[in-house]
Amino acid sequence: MAAARLCLCLFLCLLRLPRDAFAARPAAAGPGAGRGPGDGMNVLFIIVDDLRPVLGCYGDKLVKSPNIDQLASQSMVFSNAYAQQALCAPSRVSFLTGRRPDTTRLYDFYSYWRVHAGNYSTMPQYFKENGYVTLSVGKVFHPGVSSNYSDDYPYSWSIPPFHPSAEKHENDKTCRGKDGKLHANLVCPVNVTEMPGGTLPDIQSTEKAIHLLNVMKTTRQKFFLAVGYHKPHIPLRYPQEFLKLYPLENITLAPDPWVPKKLPSVAYNPWMDIRQRDDVEALNVSFPYGPLPDDFQRRIRQSYYAAVSYLDVQVGLLLSALDDAGLSNNTIVVFTADHGWSLGEHGEWAKYSNFDVATRVPLMFYVPGMTTSPASQGARVFPYLDPFSHIGGSSPQGQSKTVVELVSLFPTLAELAGLQVPPACPKMSFGVVLCTEGRSIAHYLNLSEGEVEQGKEGSDDTERCSNEEPVALSQYPRPADTPQWNSDKPRLKDIRIMGYSMRAIDYRYTLWVQFDPSNFSADFRNVHAGELYLMDNDPNQDYNVYNNTSQALTAETDEELLMLGVPD
Repeated sequence: MAAARLCLCLFLCLLRLPRDAFAARPAAAGPGAGRGPGDGMNVLFIIVDDLRPVLGCYGDKLVKSPNIDQLASQSMVFSNAYAQQALCAPSRVSFLTGRRPDTTRLYDFYSYWRVHAGNYSTMPQYFKENGYVTLSVGKVFHPGVSSNYSDDYPYSWSIPPFHPSAEKHENDKTCRGKDGKLHANLVCPVNVTEMPGGTLPDIQSTEKAIHLLNVMKTTRQKFFLAVGYHKPHIPLRYPQEFLKLYPLENITLAPDPWVPKKLPSVAYNPWMDIRQRDDVEALNVSFPYGPLPDDFQRRIRQSYYAAVSYLDVQVGLLLSALDDAGLSNNTIVVFTADHGWSLGEHGEWAKYSNFDVATRVPLMFYVPGMTTSPASQGARVFPYLDPFSHIGGSSPQGQSKTVVELVSLFPTLAELAGLQVPPACPKMSFGVVLCTEGRSIAHYLNLSEGEVEQGKEGSDDTERCSNEEPVALSQYPRPADTPQWNSDKPRLKDIRIMGYSMRAIDYRYTLWVQFDPSNFSADFRNVHAGELYLMDNDPNQDYNVYNNTSQALTAETDEELLMLGVPD
């Protein structure tokens, strides 16, 4: 109970903190200010769609990901990294601008922050303004309204972004069913030669990115190359040979494939985009809680893992090309995802929630000379590894359990590349073009895991509250207290409730509060529901003890909570 009381008190303290408590540390003054360990280096920024950390380097014993694991063996790997919203467009706009969703005012897909919120600079724009050639391949910004139908070109990119031609066929009927006909299925292993154009989007993106690496080798200009991969985003469409890596008899159900008894109905996501796929629709699963048949759950998990191995091949080819171009010793490589994806945990599929399975992402930084010693002339750093024949795994070069956020990517990469770290945003920053609500985590790349943990545990309760307790803030909107057809992806005008969630190393605490979309305000005096999960006893977040804990709190603390709101 003391731990639970600390959880809530810490949350209350954090709500009081000015916004810059979470923001970037300014660059040091004096000689050498603004210089980083990767000063003058190129940046290869790899962003994956819907990838939870089911990778060998994160301890997964089933998934075969030798190329990503090899990258991890040369990198600092963060095992507790979290997105700010488990939805593609809001998450990507958040980490690419260094602002939280309440500042970008994007919770759906249908507004462009420069018009709707403020003319905020982006991470690639900042690199471009500092002399880099900035290049975008695949899904980096979410396409459409949220990036002005241009992936924010020309602000963010030196040349128009590349989108693979096969991308337009992602939701076509290209999945051959048992009846021999083509369907728009969720589970969709394919013969690539039968696909439109004889290819798939991620294959095309890898080919284009390799071409650009070779161009940049020739021009010898500093570059910031962002490569966005689609898989394992649904549909789970990938080359069918990857199924061989995952015999169905080896695939288990999620450890907790039931809807938790004390889960507030507002917290549940009814996975509508899954239900609308031809193969799932044919199952006639009841809305909103009806479970999928066990055998089909296994097939989804099997195809998700297969799609991850297909992704690993693309990453391996890209990193091998970085070697071939002679750029591995002067290029920072960042690997992450926009959010996770539920694989049956809590009776849920897809993203659209505040649980770890939806918000937790892989995050690793390779910085030559910092996370690893520079390779000798001609030595390969990233030789391609075939997941069908490679045996054995690679351990991370360094690993930190520190809780970190994707909103910190902008200041972190700026610092690592030797650029001036953008200043911390003031409390009201809608009119500020360049600032960040993230905090650079570059200093963690210099610390061993033991040193990081010692630094965290050495503070008392007051220091944890006001100073250095690392936390990650996420949020998710809902249209109503109970699951609706639009609960997963409500449009701004339909949002009535916002779930604000804080993840610390030992708990996750969430409040679902009244939200007014007309003025983007959350009313913490009107709490619809709460969730509290204590990680030591409940690592899968199955047992909500929020109501148990609230009974033990004093009336004074209860009143204090009701009078608080999130920072402006």
